[in-house]
Amino acid sequence: MPDDPGTAMPAGLWERMKADPTYAPEHLALEAVRRLGPQARDWALRARAAQPGITPDALADQAARRFRNLARLSGAVSGAVGLPGAVVDAGVLAWTQARMVLHIAAAYGVDPVHPDRATDLLVLQKVHGAAESARLALGVAAGREQAGALFARSAGSPPMGRLMLTLGMRLARMAGVRAAKRVFAKMIPGAAIVLGTWANSSATVDLARRAVETYRVRSEPGQRQG
Repeated sequence: MPDDPGTAMPAGLWERMKADPTYAPEHLALEAVRRLGPQARDWALRARAAQPGITPDALADQAARRFRNLARLSGAVSGAVGLPGAVVDAGVLAWTQARMVLHIAAAYGVDPVHPDRATDLLVLQKVHGAAESARLALGVAAGREQAGALFARSAGSPPMGRLMLTLGMRLARMAGVRAAKRVFAKMIPGAAIVLGTWANSSATVDLARRAVETYRVRSEPGQRQG
């Protein structure tokens, strides 16, 4: 599962999220399915061909371990450059976790490019408590993106500091860092590496467990969904 430039969060996504921070998780989920879903599908096909007989559980475990390590790395190398750095760290973690969830879905034979995976991401990452509210929010975000409303920012837009704080809080929540102070405490010299590594790893392990439980059930006969 090699790292490549195509797995980095696209600059266009950052711009959309900064222009519409309240719906940042929804924009991230939509872009993740579009960009990362095909990668997850192709990875699962290659992995099964290279490891005949591998079980879905074993394949999902490979993905979970891989992305947990990537999450730990992101926590160790960022967060020491103030509020913008903390926001970037939260965004990179949320993107890495979305990539992991889509790979776990593919491991269980659940289509990672299906639009419902964006809903799954928001529910699994506890941005929304139910699929219905997640779908509604995704519809709003998609409509704003298509209408170009994100880039028609008025003179009444919030100051950059408040905008970045809102964006960081939304992304931190999506990444599973429930106590947002864990993210923003990374602005404190000396705390960044230890705190970032621990928070990122813990949140990613918890998310992997929820994803495995969800997609294992959906892979059972009679339960297969998109």
